Amino acid sequence: MTSDHSSYAARLTIDHPERLDRLTTLLRPLWALPILIVLGVLTGGGTLHYVDEAGRAVQSSGGGIGADLFSATLLMILFRQIYPRWWFDFALELGRFGWRVGAYLLLLTDRYPSTVDQQSVHLDVDYPDARQLNRWLPLVKWLLAIPHYLALVVLVIAAALVTIFAWIAILVTGTYPRGLFDFVVGVGRWATRVWAYAVLLVTDQYPPFSLH
Repeated sequence: MTSDHSSYAARLTIDHPERLDRLTTLLRPLWALPILIVLGVLTGGGTLHYVDEAGRAVQSSGGGIGADLFSATLLMILFRQIYPRWWFDFALELGRFGWRVGAYLLLLTDRYPSTVDQQSVHLDVDYPDARQLNRWLPLVKWLLAIPHYLALVVLVIAAALVTIFAWIAILVTGTYPRGLFDFVVGVGRWATRVWAYAVLLVTDQYPPFSLH
């Protein structure tokens, strides 16, 4: 019997397309490059250039929006047990945009990623009551999630191989085989629950080891 994990704090579903465009599938890495650059600008570490008191040029790199939000949220939960709503909303919308780009790159859709509309990718995360969260747990969630990281390394490699097979199938038939599609989405669903637990810090419920 398969357990129902639909009530977990983070939920990801992607609509299975009936037909996919062969041309855009063939050239997907090229078509995806502009939106990947946009996503990289949003999430990558920023670089600050300035001149010090001795007149020397200095370069300083930041950890990126994701790392900054994680650190700030951890501190707010730890010291004040508050999770600012606008921080959550921003992180969720950034996650949704990231998954639209990911779904396009992984051939799960041929609709070019929107910066606003959900399109065929549906990511929902429950906003937490920070007073109900264990204020100390965020300090060790990254450690507790190590078994998931190890499992996801294997699963991501498998998903990459499946995507190659799916690419060939789409070029030949114009369709993404449903079994392969469900596996790749399942890996994404697993990773999303780990993200919500260890990075977004919205729940203390340990993520299930499941693709469903």
